Amino acid sequence: MGILDKVFDGNKRELRSLRKIAEKVEGYKETMAGLDDAALQAKTDGFKETLAGAEDDKEEEKLLDQILPEAFAVVREASKRTLGLEPYPVQIMGGAALHKGDISEMKTGEGKTLTATLPVYLNALTGKGVHVITVNEYLSATQMEEMSVLYNFLKLTVGLNLNAKNSEEKREAYAADITYTTNNELGFDYLRDNMVTYKKDRVLRGLNYAIIDEVDSILIDEARTPLIISGRASQTNTQYIQANQFVKMLKEDEDFTYDIKTKNIQLNDDGMEKAEKWFKVDNLYDVKHVNLLHHINQALKAHFSMQRDIDYVVEEDKIVIVDQFTGRKMKGRRFSDGLHQAIEAKEGVEIQNESRTMASITFQNFFRQYNKLSGMTGTAKTEEEEFINIYNMKVTVIPTNLPIAREDRTDRIYSTKDIKFKNVVDEVVERHRSGQPVLIGTVAVETSEYIANLLSKKGIRHNVLNAKNHEREADIIMNAGKKGAVTIATNMAGRGTDIKLGEGVKEAGGLAVIGTERHESRRIDDQLRGRSGRQGDVGISTFYLSLEDDLMKRFGSERMQGMMGRLGMQEEEITSKMISRAVESSQKRVEGNNFDSRKKLLEYDDVLRRQREIIYQERNDIIDQDDVREQLMGMIEASVERTVNYYILDDDELIDYDQFIKTIEDMYLSEESISVPDVRGRENEEISALILEKIKDELEQKEEKLTSEKMRLFERMMMLRTIDQKWVEHIDSMDQLRTGIHLRSYGQINPLREYQNEGLQMFEDMLVSIEDDTAKYVMKTELKSDEEIKREQVVKKNEMQTGDGKEKVKKGPVKKEVRVGRNDPCPCGSGKKYKNCHGQ
Repeated sequence: MGILDKVFDGNKRELRSLRKIAEKVEGYKETMAGLDDAALQAKTDGFKETLAGAEDDKEEEKLLDQILPEAFAVVREASKRTLGLEPYPVQIMGGAALHKGDISEMKTGEGKTLTATLPVYLNALTGKGVHVITVNEYLSATQMEEMSVLYNFLKLTVGLNLNAKNSEEKREAYAADITYTTNNELGFDYLRDNMVTYKKDRVLRGLNYAIIDEVDSILIDEARTPLIISGRASQTNTQYIQANQFVKMLKEDEDFTYDIKTKNIQLNDDGMEKAEKWFKVDNLYDVKHVNLLHHINQALKAHFSMQRDIDYVVEEDKIVIVDQFTGRKMKGRRFSDGLHQAIEAKEGVEIQNESRTMASITFQNFFRQYNKLSGMTGTAKTEEEEFINIYNMKVTVIPTNLPIAREDRTDRIYSTKDIKFKNVVDEVVERHRSGQPVLIGTVAVETSEYIANLLSKKGIRHNVLNAKNHEREADIIMNAGKKGAVTIATNMAGRGTDIKLGEGVKEAGGLAVIGTERHESRRIDDQLRGRSGRQGDVGISTFYLSLEDDLMKRFGSERMQGMMGRLGMQEEEITSKMISRAVESSQKRVEGNNFDSRKKLLEYDDVLRRQREIIYQERNDIIDQDDVREQLMGMIEASVERTVNYYILDDDELIDYDQFIKTIEDMYLSEESISVPDVRGRENEEISALILEKIKDELEQKEEKLTSEKMRLFERMMMLRTIDQKWVEHIDSMDQLRTGIHLRSYGQINPLREYQNEGLQMFEDMLVSIEDDTAKYVMKTELKSDEEIKREQVVKKNEMQTGDGKEKVKKGPVKKEVRVGRNDPCPCGSGKKYKNCHGQ
């Protein structure tokens, strides 16, 4: 209780501070009301002039804090004139918390969209751009349309970033003072920006300040899903099909173990023996069979952990992922690491090509790059520890404008699912007859369709909102609060849109929310409850549970079921505080496990994050400069020094000068430009200087042939191409390393530390490889001038025609000239090197 007091006292202290800010804003009310439109709009220019005097970001933030009360008052008055809405004091408090870079927890219907306009306007005055991020494009477009009237009145520009827009349109959207976008599109734009070749192809202009709507959904629920841009990899359908056929024969407990808590599946000894016989291998765990084992594990997961109509749906002979937190279909997204192909094999649809990761980032690491980050949601306090630890964002619970009148009833618990659903339907029928609208919340698509079927049998008209028909979402939500309406929805109904009560509904008791199962996260349950009782409306919420629910099984409900059977209580409702407490305790444990797994993911991803930052910075430096010769020479010098130090040893007798000269000619210089006498007996530094001098000469010759402008372009292209090629290979290697690294723990070795150490070594090797390959590509690529290319084209054209230009000349046999290298054995068979024999 002491800890709880501290938490809530901390919130009270924060609210006192925010109330003082709201009072200051209130103090400007009459002044702003007395200004005409032109004078009110002129305030924007005045604020911009004040901020223009800031010398750095720190001073700019101080100035923003100083002008906050007046700027908020300007927005409030402008909102009243343009939208007919005036923010309440609690909304001003929420806006102030957002400006500080914190999370405002505001209940459903409290006007989060209007609250955001206050800090958005204030921070947009800097001219560095503000991003308002939502969970889907429908919300982005709707909010932008509603609020752009206000922002345009205050002389600020507004952009909307959609997936369908081209680069030019996206660039225009991001160039606006305020940009509405989704988290996915923003993340992919960032990755694509770091794959471009020219500066003009970038669409983003820096990550300054972001306000995330439904922040817990994006930063917590989706934190484990990395954004990945993929390219095609090799096709390996056969192994997916074989693994699928094999696992269909297996039985739980007999051949493999399945942990319902962690959803972890492992072959046991019998299963391994069957696999070795089926695939005709001696030892399944031998390193050469790691790929086969991976396919078997993914097939096991596809069959026994991933459920159709819960984790995915089959649509038009394609596997479409269902977001477990929102219930929405995620078209275009695929499970990674071969799991999607394994599910395709399971469902008998066409197996798509495996992909190769070209670029990836997690939302955790992407959003931590913003100078300032804030968010809004109705449910975040339960995850405050994670927000503070990972994003350095406090959660401030903003009070409601009017007291909450909704009645939250205790859970109703039954022994079996069948009995539970029978009671759910009975209550829906009863409330429907009285004209009260009902929202039934389900965890899975399957459950929503099952209840819909039961209601149809009772003759109750209803709407179903799930991943299979989310296109009608706006229409269904709009009618869900009307008298007698019955709506069945997966978790997606808990996000982003308000259910407004129809005529006569308040008298009928408001919206009744019925949950058919507890979610593993308390936040999702709170979101469902929060659909009822907006802005002081009456309402009711109840959760129906059974001892057969997944969450109940996690804390041993089988024992309770057995006891009830013996006591003859199968049909009765269990009203036990012990069970209710156990459910909440189970939820807390699951939340803790999920936090730990997200934290672990972040620790592993942080290794790649630091490497990604170095590579992206290197790319950006190359793209942003007109002349990259200095960087190029830095790479070439490092490569030459390494090569010289490798071959030129302290003991002259151990030096293979011929091989050294051959390597130098293979990598940097044209043949015969350097010889053994040039380098014999010299110090390493002298040899390096000599080679670099000759390299510079050859680069000058290339430039004379090509022109300076084209030479600069060629150098930039070679550097970027090499970096990109090596980086993609490195991501692939890091993925493979991470897949098997957990096995090190069996040898009492910390897998994370091993991943960090080996990852660092691999990264350093990659940097060396980038320098060597860049040097080789730049020096050994044969360049032709425009005149040479034209001459070759003329010769080729002439060869293809006869004298009259009509008949084609018949091609004779091609004689391939064999070119002998100076250090190769002489073709005469003397055993000497060519240069010491016929090559003299």
